[in-house]
Amino acid sequence: MLGFLKVFGRFGAIITLIMLVVTLLKQLVALVGTLLFVIKLGIFLAFAGLVVLVVLTMLRARNQRRREMEEL
Repeated sequence: MLGFLKVFGRFGAIITLIMLVVTLLKQLVALVGTLLFVIKLGIFLAFAGLVVLVVLTMLRARNQRRREMEEL
């Protein structure tokens, strides 16, 4: 009877460690997924900001050319 308890105790410990590793890996995958989303969002926002700056620069240049033409 004592032998069975020792065997089940060892198997229980091994199964517990395996389940713990699986749980930690799932959380690690979720963390990496979240970090990748944040990085992609940052890249998207930087690109959108760059596009807005280009459009604003084009509009300013256009307005300056119109003012120069009106002054002549």
